[in-house]
Amino acid sequence: MDRYTEYREVARQLGLDAVALVPGPNFARMLGKNFHVNERPLVVVVPVEGPPAAVVPNLELRSWDLVNFDGETFDWMDQTGYSGAFEALARHMTLRRIGVEGQVMRVFIHHALAAAWPGIEIIDAEREISLLRARKTEAEIAAMSEAIRISEAALAEVFEKVRVGLTEKEVERMLVQALYANGAEEQAFGPIVAAGENSARPHASARDDYAIRPGDALLFDFGAQWGGFCADITRTVFVGHASDEAREVYATVLAANEKGIELARPGATAHEIDDAVIGVLEASPFADRIRTKTGHGLGRAVHETPYIMRGNHQVLEPGMVFTDEPGLYHIGSFGVRIEDDVLITETGCRVLTAFPKTLTVL
Repeated sequence: MDRYTEYREVARQLGLDAVALVPGPNFARMLGKNFHVNERPLVVVVPVEGPPAAVVPNLELRSWDLVNFDGETFDWMDQTGYSGAFEALARHMTLRRIGVEGQVMRVFIHHALAAAWPGIEIIDAEREISLLRARKTEAEIAAMSEAIRISEAALAEVFEKVRVGLTEKEVERMLVQALYANGAEEQAFGPIVAAGENSARPHASARDDYAIRPGDALLFDFGAQWGGFCADITRTVFVGHASDEAREVYATVLAANEKGIELARPGATAHEIDDAVIGVLEASPFADRIRTKTGHGLGRAVHETPYIMRGNHQVLEPGMVFTDEPGLYHIGSFGVRIEDDVLITETGCRVLTAFPKTLTVL
């Protein structure tokens, strides 16, 4: 099987002539290298039969050589524009129906395809294309495990330095520095470091004008990227002391997190896991603080299939990795989230994250 076989099969199953990939997780999986996303279109078209072809900016050709591309390349320069390259591709390859990555491909590239092949039907094949990377190989799991190891080492170092009076932004800078010092190639995403009432915002931004106070919840949601794969970890701690309410909320979230791990196995559905995890939160005195689903798939992208949510009856299979991250968020007060990265195995699951989850007061 060559590196295009799976993509040809997606096209065949959907009744398409080809699929088109642009820089992003699927592109990197297929070609082993990614490229910056900018104003210059770079597109690879994989037909059901025959060799692939690509439209590539001229300035990227020396980098393009590194992927050992097997088909025709149509390059273009800023001075002349890219429409000619797309037209040349259209003369080279007759297409009537093409599948694209609906969550990744930008509108101007969609328009370029439509202009080059008048009357072409452009189909959103995001789900089918992305499902190809849902089941991780042993090498991919090893890369993700290294990203997690780096992340956890960084967090342990930051915990040693946190103290009352530091701002969220100062702690965030410590975390980023520790990630790279421990071997991160990139950050999986911009980290969340949120204290006090900011921790009740699931996607908070660190503030440079808020100093951590005694009794604050302090939430870390972050991850390293290594070998093209992401870690995604959340731990919530308390600074100085934790109130009785904070302890009860924390225990509730931890019980929900552990319920997700308990049920994670091949054959379970995303719906079943989320229903049980959220059910723990709903049965608590804090049900009005629920804001999010249980989690999402994790791999080359921080958010990918499977999405662990009610109504998603996707069956979990060995090799899939998802986040188990229940949380409770009291707006204006504090929030708690605990997040692990969970691998579905042949017989159950393996939790890839190992950082302690017992309630911690720094």
